[in-house]
Amino acid sequence: MAQHWQELIPIDRYTVSASGLLHEYDRKVLTFLYQPLIGSACFSLYMTLWAELEENRLWSESSSHHILMNLLGINLKDIHEARLKLEGIGLLKTYVKTEEGGRSFIYELHPPLNPQQFFLDGMLNIYLYRKVGKSHFARLKRFFSDQERPKEEDYRDVTRAFQDVFESATPGSLQYMHDNSGDLDTEENLQFIGRQEQKLIQVNPDTFDFDLLMSGLNESLVPKKALTKRVKEIISNLAFLYNINPIEMKNFILGALDENDEINIEDLRKGARDWYQFVNYDQLPSLITRTQPVIHQVQFSEPKTQEEELIRYYETTSPLEVFKSLSGGAEAAESDLKILEEVMIKYKLLPGVVNVLVDFVMKKNNMKFTKGFVEKIASHWARKEIKTVKAAMELAREEVRTSASVESRKTSGRTSKGKPIRTEVLPDWFEDNSKEVVKDVSNKNNTAVEEKKRAMEEKLKAFRK
Repeated sequence: MAQHWQELIPIDRYTVSASGLLHEYDRKVLTFLYQPLIGSACFSLYMTLWAELEENRLWSESSSHHILMNLLGINLKDIHEARLKLEGIGLLKTYVKTEEGGRSFIYELHPPLNPQQFFLDGMLNIYLYRKVGKSHFARLKRFFSDQERPKEEDYRDVTRAFQDVFESATPGSLQYMHDNSGDLDTEENLQFIGRQEQKLIQVNPDTFDFDLLMSGLNESLVPKKALTKRVKEIISNLAFLYNINPIEMKNFILGALDENDEINIEDLRKGARDWYQFVNYDQLPSLITRTQPVIHQVQFSEPKTQEEELIRYYETTSPLEVFKSLSGGAEAAESDLKILEEVMIKYKLLPGVVNVLVDFVMKKNNMKFTKGFVEKIASHWARKEIKTVKAAMELAREEVRTSASVESRKTSGRTSKGKPIRTEVLPDWFEDNSKEVVKDVSNKNNTAVEEKKRAMEEKLKAFRK
């Protein structure tokens, strides 16, 4: 996996294309339905690329990424990250060609789902509901819908058929068309401008263990024919959306099986959704990046030290898994999950950075994950714009040094009878750099105490004389 500057540099050229004609109505869909999920940077990138297409055209002129950086007012890393999100949600396809003079890209824009597809998607509509809330979600549904047409029994269809209106061509006209048939063929290297409807979001079925699922279903006498291609696609999406394993999925399939040994897709979706809301206190999942984005990873080579191994672990593991690992494998409480989600959404901290924060807070706060303490550190790290695991670890070490220095200054003003210094439990990755700090602080404290003792003895001697 490469850094963004290995995949993209400002002088690289790009051309915008469209897979089909983009309509003005698509702007409303992108603004109100997609923007809450992908963010303003992704939305601006899509709209800017779209603006480079001339009206009713499918190709733009070539341009450089440096110009795109100036248009958007953001750096190349943010452009690359926004591009990846557009690709992931199905709004963009990227093609690259490497030549001696550099690289050139084709950014193929894809239209968004139409409102009906979006609100019946089964994934994107769930994420949107979780993001905007119940009332605004209902408002959006009303905005993108209208009154249903009157019932057909109230009206009588009087539409004429084609053959009722037109007559077939005469033999003479058919001969004329035969003589000029070449004019009817499509010209080479040209395509007609049209509209291609967007495909629904689909999680790769290979990410789900269907073999384990089938072994459980065979015991329940569920026929293999019930698992059609469409049903498998739905199962993959539900497993991703609600984090359902094959053993749990078996129960939802059995509940959705009808009298014809077919799986009712709506019952399957409803069963999975009801189960998730029951387990998570009526909450729905939100759309967040599961692990540290590739462009913000730093440990690509084979780890050689324990710290490099830990960095790699934080970069490739989700915060939920790190939290469970620190909790001895126990499931996180609902309150802890809410804190984790708020840290990633409210303070926009990346998953790898959140992993460092979780480790730091748990060890420093006696394995307690309290909201106030977590938010205090998260807001500080957000203001410092910490993006990488390594930067988060360095900042955590710096905070320990600062607190140790403050404690040292407080202790230096006390007598030898003062309260003992409290020893804090810290993550293992603090040891290498923090031992020297603690040692220096201890030496300074001992020296200050000895100097005060000598000064008191001198005063006593002078008093006795």
